[in-house]
Amino acid sequence: MLFCTKRFRLFLSLALGIMFLGSCPAFSANGVTLYTPYTKISVPPGESIDYSIDVINNSTELQNVDISVTGMPKGWNYDLKSGGWVIGQLTILPNERKTVSLKVDVPLQVNKGSYRFKVLAGGLGSLPLVVNVSKQGTFKTEFTTTQSNMEGHSKTTFTFNAALKNRTADKQLYALMANTAPGWEATFRVNSKQVASVDVEPNNTGNITIEIKPPDNVQAGKYDIPVRATTNSTSADLNLQVVITGSYNMELTTPTGLLSTNVTAGDTKRLELLIKNTGSSVLTDINLAFSAPANWDVTFDPKSIDKLNAGSAIQVFAIIKADKKAIPGDYVTNMEAKSAEVSSKISFRVAVKTSMLWGWVGMLIIIVALASVYSLFRKYGRR
Repeated sequence: MLFCTKRFRLFLSLALGIMFLGSCPAFSANGVTLYTPYTKISVPPGESIDYSIDVINNSTELQNVDISVTGMPKGWNYDLKSGGWVIGQLTILPNERKTVSLKVDVPLQVNKGSYRFKVLAGGLGSLPLVVNVSKQGTFKTEFTTTQSNMEGHSKTTFTFNAALKNRTADKQLYALMANTAPGWEATFRVNSKQVASVDVEPNNTGNITIEIKPPDNVQAGKYDIPVRATTNSTSADLNLQVVITGSYNMELTTPTGLLSTNVTAGDTKRLELLIKNTGSSVLTDINLAFSAPANWDVTFDPKSIDKLNAGSAIQVFAIIKADKKAIPGDYVTNMEAKSAEVSSKISFRVAVKTSMLWGWVGMLIIIVALASVYSLFRKYGRR
C-alpha cells in the first residue's frame, strides 16, 4: 500500500509538471532583447539624436511586441519608426530581429545635465537610455566673429567674417544694419552677393561678410562700429573696431595751378609740376605716367620718387613733345602720379601753333610772287 502511494505521488508530480510547462509561453524563458550600442550620448542643446535599436526575439515562437517610449523629458520630441513607418507594434519571427529607428530632438531651451528615458518592448524587455546635455541651452540669436578688431590705413577696405546663429525654434529673417559715422560705408554680403537681410533656419548658422570702408579724409584713431541683426522676435549685436593708422592723400598740380600751355608742332615744352603729400602717412615708390595723342611723347624728370613725407612736396618736370605733323588746335595730355595706396591725375590742355618756319616760307612765297608780277608789268606794261 505504501509503495502504491509513493508511485501515485510521483505520477501526480510528473503530470502536474508537464501540465505547467505546457501552459507557459515560449518567450517566458528567453523573452525579447532591445539593443543599441550607444546608450549614453553627450550632445549640445538643439541637437537631434538618431538611435538604431535592434528588437531581438530570443524565443522559438512568433512574438507580437508593443514598442513604446517612456520617461521622455518634457518638451522633447521623438519619432519611433521602422521600415519608414511610425510604429507601435512589431511582429518578429522566432530567433529573428527587427530594427527600429528612434529620433530624439533635444530642445534649444534646456538645462545642462543628464536626462533618462526608456524604450519598452511591452512587458518583455526594456532599454534604458541617457542623454547628457553638455551646456546650458538658450533661446536666442548669437552674432559672432573670430576677429572683431582690424588695423589699416584710410584707403583700406576692412573685411570681417561673421557667423549669425539662430538658436530659436523658428526660421528667422534677419535685417542687417551698421551704425556708422557719416562718410563710412558698411556692406553685407552672403555668398559674395550684397544683401540687406538674411534667412537662417532654426539651429543653423548664416555666414556673413561685413565690409567696412572709411571716408577719404578720415583721421588716424580707433573707430567702433556697432552691427545688429534683428527680427520681430529676436536680435543680436556685434561690435567691430577699426584702427586707422594714417591717411594717404596726394595731389599732382603745378606751382601756379595753371593746367594749360602751348607748343609748336614738332617742338617740346618743359613744364614744372608739384607732387604734394596731403595725407598723414609717408608715401613711397611714387611713379609717373601719361596718356597723350598719337605720336606725342612725355618724359619725366625724375621718373619716380622713392619717398615723400607727410605734408611735403617735390618738384618734377614733364617734357611734352608734340607730333611734328600736328595741325593747329587744342590737345589734351593726361598725367598721373601714383603709389601703392593712392594716385592723383591732371589733364593739360596743349594748344599747338604753326611753326614760324612755315610763316617765313609763306612770306617768302608772297614776296617772290609780288616780285614776279612787278617784273612782268615792267617788261610788258609799255607795249
